[in-house]
Amino acid sequence: MLLLKSDRVTKFLRCACLGLMLSTVARPVLANDLVVGEAAPHIALNTLDGKQIDLRDLRGKVVILTFWATWCDPCREELPLLSRYAQEHAKQGLVVLGFSLDTPGQLDQVRTVAHSLSFPVGLLGDPHVPGYGRIWHLPVSFTIDRNGRLVDDGWKDKQPVWTTDRLDKVVTPLLTPAR
Repeated sequence: MLLLKSDRVTKFLRCACLGLMLSTVARPVLANDLVVGEAAPHIALNTLDGKQIDLRDLRGKVVILTFWATWCDPCREELPLLSRYAQEHAKQGLVVLGFSLDTPGQLDQVRTVAHSLSFPVGLLGDPHVPGYGRIWHLPVSFTIDRNGRLVDDGWKDKQPVWTTDRLDKVVTPLLTPAR
């Protein structure tokens, strides 16, 4: 009987280890096509008011793509700062596009937050964004220069929340007119 229990335990452990190994190997890769200095992958924002803003139409502008959600406390803390910065620098060619990861059932909360922002917002719909990978932590943002090149890959930011210092370091130099 002891041998039988031991065999069950051994078999259980083997199955558990195999399952763990398979889940690690079979886990989807969070692939993206992001290369700083190269063209940013295409994306379009379907805004809450029914418009579509296509990244390709924003050439000549500096663009921040920001991914957030109403249930994300760090997101809610950074949005007012990002909104003020966007408003202050709009005449210099800055455009911010806000992609909410909330569900359609949370649309009222998204609209409430969006109403206080100076930039357009839309529901992302699917966290798997071609070229940018699966949006799996929030907030995350990507910055694109006037030529459509990625200049800041949010996946690589150790501190992904926007701060005044980070905006001044990453975005403000892009807004300076070329001499």
